[in-house]
Amino acid sequence: MKLYGIPNCNTVKKARDWLDQHAVAYEFHDFKKLGLDDTTAQGWLQQLPWEKLVNRSGMTWRNLSDAEKNAVIDAATAQPLMQEKTSVIKRPVLVKDHQIIALGFNEAEYVQLFAKE
Repeated sequence: MKLYGIPNCNTVKKARDWLDQHAVAYEFHDFKKLGLDDTTAQGWLQQLPWEKLVNRSGMTWRNLSDAEKNAVIDAATAQPLMQEKTSVIKRPVLVKDHQIIALGFNEAEYVQLFAKE
């Protein structure tokens, strides 16, 4: 299992703390250091609509020019932005066997998700 995010993001910190407290093994993928490869980005955009993956309420999105925002109209145009500015991705992204099992952190969702394990 892999948790994608940015170490100083509060939501990512909450997810990591929860996983650690519940002894759930995971590998952390730091977007800032490791980026996001084409295959992973394409796979995510096949699983979820770009509107869910791109955090349009975050500072990274809000700091984009209107032209940059207006250029993102579908998965094909969202992917380069997600790879260039990984902070625009809603986080954390929890992935198991190449499938997104959770986007963002919601404690109740994690409890339900890991109760099945």
